[in-house]
Amino acid sequence: MRCTYKDDFLVDYSGSLHISKGDGVDLVVKEKLIPSDIKSSLDSAVTRNDCHELRAASRAFTDTIQTAFGKE
Repeated sequence: MRCTYKDDFLVDYSGSLHISKGDGVDLVVKEKLIPSDIKSSLDSAVTRNDCHELRAASRAFTDTIQTAFGKE
């Protein structure tokens, strides 16, 4: 599932997760590296065909990265 948002974000999820925004952000995460709870949320968004839910799940994933680097 691929969703493009008005603020230039693009989220593409088909097992692997691809998040981009313009020329400044380009993040690709292989399926096996996505935590199971977030993967469930991403899968749910695809099942419901819900771009809002897909973005929320993607944000939850990026929050885990910020937490890992100590920036909550």
